[in-house]
Amino acid sequence: MKLAKTYGYLKKDLNQIEEALDNVIQANHPVLREASTQLLRAGGKRIRPVFVLLSGQLGNFDMDRIKKVAVSLELIHMASLVHDDVIDDADLRRGKPTVKHIYDNRVAMYTGDYILASALEHITSIENVEIHRVLSKTMVELVLGEIEQIKDKYNWEQSLRQYLRRIKRKTALLIATSCKLGAIVADLPAYEAKKLYQYGYYIGMSYQIIDDILDFTSTAKELGKPAGNDLLQGNVTLPVIYAMENTTFQSMVRDILKNPDAFDERDMEVIIKQLKQTNAIERSYHLSDHYLQKALHALDKLPNRRAKQTLQDIAKYIGKRRS
Repeated sequence: MKLAKTYGYLKKDLNQIEEALDNVIQANHPVLREASTQLLRAGGKRIRPVFVLLSGQLGNFDMDRIKKVAVSLELIHMASLVHDDVIDDADLRRGKPTVKHIYDNRVAMYTGDYILASALEHITSIENVEIHRVLSKTMVELVLGEIEQIKDKYNWEQSLRQYLRRIKRKTALLIATSCKLGAIVADLPAYEAKKLYQYGYYIGMSYQIIDDILDFTSTAKELGKPAGNDLLQGNVTLPVIYAMENTTFQSMVRDILKNPDAFDERDMEVIIKQLKQTNAIERSYHLSDHYLQKALHALDKLPNRRAKQTLQDIAKYIGKRRS
């Protein structure tokens, strides 16, 4: 079963959000318009809008307000992807050419900036100070996460704590914010909004850990990019942190990646093979499961509605995800 099937009944609402996304990014300048549209057409799971919708359905659901929040959060996510691709010098995303590859770094950066500005402009029509406070705080953390990722490239000494803080900022906070803003705009009590924020945070942590595992266990075709690409870019993820406890693996990685420019596909095959011979993958899944259980627990006292069941189903799907 695909993830989208767990929330298939939201298709009509998601279509409205997709249409709104398309309208918001239509810049007057042709290059910005084409680059933004290309990114939107590349697709994506739209998981952040899904969390906004589901959280909103637990309260006073107003599609116009929900849609504004969902569109803005997805645009912020899209902008971060464009900036990521420049930082990582990535030519492919989801198996398709990146904005950076089609145009150049400058156009990509301005495209990301334009999409980000559009997101902020779009949500201003909602007159709720708390929404803007939560969103601005999240965006500050997102930027800090990007800076930390750049600083930690090829840093083999980084700790588990550093990694968890980085993926919190990179992935978990925006998902948590999606859940919380959906709750706020639907007038849910503060306690329930807090619980949904916690759910989103734990789900985001688990989801990113599994993404980092799949970078070593999936094929290039499944990933839409080369296997082991995160490590090639110098991003030390959870499986690598665990595997580096093995001195043989650690020595091999340090030696092979002394000169990243000379690195080739065969080198990555050797690294992946050696990593799989440690217990790093199993330990990484164990930590992911720990976060998933905390996510499910956060939902315990929320109203028993269809949206709650769907949030539980999404968590269970993520726990079983192997591709």
